[in-house]
Amino acid sequence: MALNNGHPGEQAAQEPIKLIGIREKPLSLDEVFRAVGDEAAGGTALFVGTVRNHDGGAGVAELGYSCHPSAEAEMRRIAEKVVADFPVRALAAVHRVGDLKVGDFAVVVAVSCPHRGEAFEACRKLIDDLKHEVPIWKHQRFSDGTEEWVGA
Repeated sequence: MALNNGHPGEQAAQEPIKLIGIREKPLSLDEVFRAVGDEAAGGTALFVGTVRNHDGGAGVAELGYSCHPSAEAEMRRIAEKVVADFPVRALAAVHRVGDLKVGDFAVVVAVSCPHRGEAFEACRKLIDDLKHEVPIWKHQRFSDGTEEWVGA
C-alpha cells in the first residue's frame, strides 16, 4: 500500500464499491470505466474476460454461464476484501450469465487507486478471487459437438 502522507487522496474512499452485478445482457466497458472514475485516482486498471475460440486444444463454438443465487453477494464479499487490502478509490465488477458467443465479454472488473501499482495489484486480486470463489459455472460447447462444465 502507498504511503498516505496525510493526504486524503492517498487513502481509500469512504464508499469505494460502486458497481457489482450479474447481468444477462451484454456488458458495457463504458459503464464499468465510468463507475471507477475518481479525481483522486492516479491509476485505473481494467480487466475484460472474453469468450475465446478454443480451450484445451478444442475449438469452442459457444458457451453458457450460470450462477448460484449467492453469486452477487459473493462478488461483493470479495470486493470488500480487496477494498480492505488496498487504498481503493473506486471498484466495479460485473459478470455475464446466459449464452455467449466467441468474442463476447464474460466479465469486466476495474479498480482505481491513488497509484498505478496499487490499481494493478487490486484489479488482479479482484479478478483472481472472483474466478476462484464466486459460484459461477461455465458450460462449454465445442465445435466437434462435445461439451463440458467448468467450475461445477
